[in-house]
Amino acid sequence: MPMRETPAEPGRIYRKIPYGPLLDVFMLDMRSYRGPNGNAAPGPYGPASHLLGPKQLAWLKRELKASRATWKVIAADLPLGLQSYEGVGMGDGPPRGRELEIADLLAFIKRSGIHNTLWITADVHYTAAHYYDPNRAQFQDFEPFWEFVSGPIHAGTWWPSELDDTFGPRVAFQKASSRERGENLPPSFGLQFFGHVAIDGASEMMTVTLKDVGDVALWSVDLAPKRDTRPGSS
Repeated sequence: MPMRETPAEPGRIYRKIPYGPLLDVFMLDMRSYRGPNGNAAPGPYGPASHLLGPKQLAWLKRELKASRATWKVIAADLPLGLQSYEGVGMGDGPPRGRELEIADLLAFIKRSGIHNTLWITADVHYTAAHYYDPNRAQFQDFEPFWEFVSGPIHAGTWWPSELDDTFGPRVAFQKASSRERGENLPPSFGLQFFGHVAIDGASEMMTVTLKDVGDVALWSVDLAPKRDTRPGSS
């Protein structure tokens, strides 16, 4: 993705990339500001449980609230509901550790009436579509949303990670290696993946397609936008 130097913070990665009235992409940095998350950072939110960090989180809330694009795509390093003590998911149960920031963000999106958000993530070396449903979740103060996972396309493929129930994810589709086939599989196995997103200019319908390295469509979904009723919206 394009990078623009920020004089106030040289090397800053997180930024908004606008694509006209239909799409704003919010690129996040989940590496540079995170704390150690030791023992899943028990207790209230604090430096040990930082993932985005307070400054980036405040920026994201502000920019999401200001956005009048039909679709708000959040491009993140890490999936939200996969169990990993190096990532977001801390296992089943209420939010703790790095999940606290995500819970705060999801609740803010709901309270602010921000519609048509979805997440695009990578990191786990396979492809998947996850639907997050508060009716399935331990933490329920959010609106349902999709998360699409693909990549990295230049790395070996692994088996799927376990989901936790904190934010109620459901696997709509996934393709990966298996424990029987092994880990870190090379491209000769045909298990490298990428995604394609298209928005119809007339209907504003978004189509997300997960593909393999041979450009074969594996799975697709059409998403109809919800009308933005906030002041200043068209």
